[in-house]
Amino acid sequence: MRAIGPATGRRMGFTALGGLALALGSSLLAQAKPLAPPSSDAMPPIELTITMDKGKPVCAPAELLVPANTDIALHVVSHADRPVTLTIPGQFSNGLVLHADGDLVHVASEEGYLVKQNGQGTLRLRSKGAGQDDYACTSTANANEPFKGQYVRKDPAK
Repeated sequence: MRAIGPATGRRMGFTALGGLALALGSSLLAQAKPLAPPSSDAMPPIELTITMDKGKPVCAPAELLVPANTDIALHVVSHADRPVTLTIPGQFSNGLVLHADGDLVHVASEEGYLVKQNGQGTLRLRSKGAGQDDYACTSTANANEPFKGQYVRKDPAK
């Protein structure tokens, strides 16, 4: 039988501590609050189009109407000759974005998505509760004068 020396014992102690830390971290992550069920089982497709007018991005529709607290597929199509950032306060936090694909890049502030020049993509997200917020489309060339529209969320018909 081989004796365990001090160095081996220390390694075993660090391994055990590392395993404990990993287990605790995993359980804390597992306790993150999941989203409540959506208000509707439907996932309506909604399209947002970005064009340019006199060197500034314009988003259509100006009133982006979506069902509240519902999983939606927001298809973004840009005809802009430069990257444009789409922002909706509080809507693009990690908990509400289910999936993003295509020419969309999440900005560090979590307030928006950068749409590449002449790009398109789809954001699958859980809309916020009923209410309305301003949304904006802006480029670096007009950061002080963004296009502003309304992001309106209405309770879905039951």
